Amino acid sequence: MGSHAKAWLVEDESAREMLDRVLTERPFLLLPPLHRVPLRVGNVVELVGPSSSSKTHILIQAAITCILPKLWKGVSYGGLGHSAMFIDLDCRFDVLRFSELLNHRIMEAANGSSSKVGCHQKDSEAQFERMKPYNEELFALCMKRFLYIRCYDSSEFLATLKTLHYRLQKEREVHGVNVHLLLIDSIGAFHWVDRGSSSFPLECDNRKSWHLQNVSEAVVQEIRRLLLVHPMLVMATKAVVLGNKYSTNELTWNYRKWSAVDNPYSRNITSSDQQLPYREYMPAAWQSFVTHRILVRATDDDLVNGEHQNNSIYLLKWLLPPLNSLDKFTVRDTGVFILS
Repeated sequence: MGSHAKAWLVEDESAREMLDRVLTERPFLLLPPLHRVPLRVGNVVELVGPSSSSKTHILIQAAITCILPKLWKGVSYGGLGHSAMFIDLDCRFDVLRFSELLNHRIMEAANGSSSKVGCHQKDSEAQFERMKPYNEELFALCMKRFLYIRCYDSSEFLATLKTLHYRLQKEREVHGVNVHLLLIDSIGAFHWVDRGSSSFPLECDNRKSWHLQNVSEAVVQEIRRLLLVHPMLVMATKAVVLGNKYSTNELTWNYRKWSAVDNPYSRNITSSDQQLPYREYMPAAWQSFVTHRILVRATDDDLVNGEHQNNSIYLLKWLLPPLNSLDKFTVRDTGVFILS
């Protein structure tokens, strides 16, 4: 027992290494359609919206930007050159879609590099053939930087967060780069299951009962501890249901106020007068942890002209910090694109 306790006190890095890791200047992460507000490590961004509102696509685009290098073999890819951790609570992640988008970003940068030097079509095709092995090498490198975990219930999610420090440390030793982005798809996936089983006691009488508030507080606590050792930008999606009064074609959203009395497990993080266009259901521990909140939803409109033909239009609005702007964007086979 004594030797086990001493193992926790064994140093694994010097003070200089710790300061270099914690105080390293990290770049802003400006991601269309999230370009209105600069995002940095330590921020917790929540993407809320109904199903099929492209929330996961935004996470995928953020992950690809993170794992791509800024410059590689003389070609600019505009990435951050870090690793990204994707925790899938929805269990519907499409790795094929992710690989297609990543491959397109790589080819787009390579083709753009060849066009800048004024190559003719034949020269461009020859350049593409020469770049193909390099593109495949870069694709493999980026996929190694993308770390994926799937959880099927809150117990697995908490166990993952508790052991994530050791995995991130191991990945840093193997790949030589830090994890810059922590992505959580569908943070409320287990909310209603946990709420329904809130009265189930644990085996030991001296431990807390398994209920919704304890789970949420434990999740927030583990993420806070993780960010102290591994500074990251946290992005999480959350599925919500908008009221019937919010037509999908309205460009002006009239926010409806939901009282905390209606839901004992939630409260507003800014004031009791905050107005939201959806019913908040996450516990207060999570709501107060979020630093940025964005609402996204689909419209009934489709683009019928131009290069984005027959693609759905989505709307995005910043709720925290509140901005008056309303952005339109669309999702194509090649990624997310801003329209206005």
